[in-house]
Amino acid sequence: MEGFDFDTVIDRRNTDSLKYDFAVERGRPADVLPLWVADMDFRAPQCVLDALQASVSHGIFGYTDTKADYEEAVTGWFGRRFGWKPEAEWLVKTPGVVFALAMAIRALTEPGDGVLVQPPVYYPFYEVVRGNGRRLVENELVYRDGRYSIDFADFEQKIAEQKVKLFLLCSPHNPVGRVWTPEELQRMGAVCEKYGVIVASDEIHCDFAFAEHPHTPFPAACPALAERTIVCTAPSKTFNIAGIVTSYTIIPDERIRQQFFDFLEAGEFNMGTIFAFTATIAAYTYGAEWLQQMRMYVMENVRYVTEYVQENLPQIRVYQPQASFLVWLDCRELGLPQPELVRLFQE
Repeated sequence: MEGFDFDTVIDRRNTDSLKYDFAVERGRPADVLPLWVADMDFRAPQCVLDALQASVSHGIFGYTDTKADYEEAVTGWFGRRFGWKPEAEWLVKTPGVVFALAMAIRALTEPGDGVLVQPPVYYPFYEVVRGNGRRLVENELVYRDGRYSIDFADFEQKIAEQKVKLFLLCSPHNPVGRVWTPEELQRMGAVCEKYGVIVASDEIHCDFAFAEHPHTPFPAACPALAERTIVCTAPSKTFNIAGIVTSYTIIPDERIRQQFFDFLEAGEFNMGTIFAFTATIAAYTYGAEWLQQMRMYVMENVRYVTEYVQENLPQIRVYQPQASFLVWLDCRELGLPQPELVRLFQE
C-alpha cells in the first residue's frame, strides 16, 4: 500500500490564500490561526497534481466541456462508495455548491417563498435564502446528551404552517458533523413528500463519513422523492481543491433539471474550466486510497484534540464529528458572551 505524506507543513502565506493572506481584510489579527476557512492544509493527491501538470504542459486552455470519462468518474464514484449510481444525464456541472444552492432557490421558488434550514448550519445557507428574496424558516437541531438530532414535530409544523417550498438539507451536516441515518432521511423525506417540498441536499462532506457512520445519498434513502430532489456536491473539500472551483448537481427529474439548467445558461454559467474537469476525473478515478489514509489521519487528529481539551479545558466539550475535518466545540459552560468568546479564541 502506498503511503501518503500528511505530516509536512506547507507554508501557504503569500500565495493569495484566503485563510492565511486575508485575515486582516476580514477583521482578524494578521497572525491568527486561520480556522475560519474550511479547507485543509494537505497537498492535493499526486494523481491530481500529475493530471493538472499534463494539462499545463499541453499549453492550450481553450473552451472545454466533458465527455464520458467525466460522467463515469462521477457516477462510478457514487456507485462504488455509496451503492447508488446516478445516471449520467442527471449531472449538471456548476461553479460551486453554494452557487448551486442559490440557483436551485432562484429556479424552483418565487420571491417570498419559505425555504427551510436546520441551524446551527453553514452560514451561506442563510445568505442564499435572504439574498435571493426568499423567507427563511428555521428548524433548529436539538442538542441533548452530546448528540444533535432533528426535532421532527417542529420540522413538519414549520413546513406546514410556513408553507415551505424548498428544504436546504445539509447532509452530512456542517458544522456539527452529523451523518443522518437512512431512517432520519426517510422521516424528513416523508414530510417533504406530504407537503410537496423540493429538497436541495448539500452533500459536499459525504466523502468524510467515518466507517461507523456511512453516508446515504438523500435520493437513495428516499427514492419516492427523487423526482423532487437536487443533490449538490463536489470533490473540492474531499481532495482539498476548492480553489479550482469544481462542483456538480445530480437532478433525476428532467423537468427540474431543465429549469435549473435554464438559469445557469441564462447567466453563461453552464461552462466550466479544463482544470476543474481534469482534477475531478483524476481524483475520482485514482484518489480513493489517498482519501482513506487522509480520513484516518483526520480521525487521529480529532482524537488528539478531544484528549487535549478533556485534560486541559474541562469546561469545553468536544462534539465528536461523524464526517468532517472540522471539530465543533461546546463552550456554553464558559458563560461568555459572544464578543468575549471570539476574543478568547483569537487572542
